[in-house]
Amino acid sequence: MTTVTASRDAAGPASASSVPPRTRGRLDWRLRFATLSLIWGFSFLLIKVGTDGYAPFQVTLGRLVFGTAVLAAAMAVKRERLPRGIRTWGHLTVAAFLLNALPFSLFAYSELTIPSTLAGICNATSPLWGMALSMVALSEDRPTRVRVAGLGIGFIGVLTVLGAWQGFHGLDATGTAMALLASLSYPIGWIYVRRTLAGAGESHLSLTGAQLLLATVQLAVVTPLFTSVPTSFPLVPLLAIVALGALGTGLAVLLQYGLVAEVGPTTAQMVTYFIPVIATAAGVAVLGESLAWSTPVGAVIVLAGAALTQVRRSA
Repeated sequence: MTTVTASRDAAGPASASSVPPRTRGRLDWRLRFATLSLIWGFSFLLIKVGTDGYAPFQVTLGRLVFGTAVLAAAMAVKRERLPRGIRTWGHLTVAAFLLNALPFSLFAYSELTIPSTLAGICNATSPLWGMALSMVALSEDRPTRVRVAGLGIGFIGVLTVLGAWQGFHGLDATGTAMALLASLSYPIGWIYVRRTLAGAGESHLSLTGAQLLLATVQLAVVTPLFTSVPTSFPLVPLLAIVALGALGTGLAVLLQYGLVAEVGPTTAQMVTYFIPVIATAAGVAVLGESLAWSTPVGAVIVLAGAALTQVRRSA
């Protein structure tokens, strides 16, 4: 569920510190890593609760409004400015659609008909889609046998989760397709950003803040066309939307940004493998969603395949 646009690696502070500070930093980033995993894992539960009282587009718009507010506050504290240049804003508009407006909306609509547990597992397929797309779109990212094997294993896991041997019996095809399309939208957005914004001079925070702002504008235009103003404002779903935006989007982006800067993108993206585990546990424990044996088994296979797709050729 990442929203970060910049792809440049930032050097961590450890190289300029002594051993004791590095030890404290390691513990610190582990705690932030765990917090980010919990926040994104519970996001699917919050989406489910939010759609109990509000339309999916309204849930997504609220999420983006509160998420943008958190980043705006962070930018004000750090005295960061929004990016300049029409070309940069044009690329950010596309990134906002692919990485925020589209996938957030698709997940919200999908959870009208599928459990939050399934939506969380579908989100874990993003590395698989990314591997498949990079084989075509990124000439410098050539696949190895291990990574191709991981791709195949991962999609076997997807078929296991969906119960393919039963003819997908009892599965809402539309909702599942929306969740899978949302997970596909992320790597498409990442590849686009890598091609267009990787060399941008602005900071990660500035780019991501502008991206969320643009996504908010996009949803603000679309939402009135497909929904009407709520006649009532149920409190629990409203609080879920506030938490989804402020924590699951705004704070999560700041945590991810800090992790990438401190420990690098490879370690930071490992959070992807914890999200479906937490989403499944939250859906079952809090929402009382049912869990067939094929769901956790398939999820393990998906995560194993996704992990293999991230294995790089040794130098």
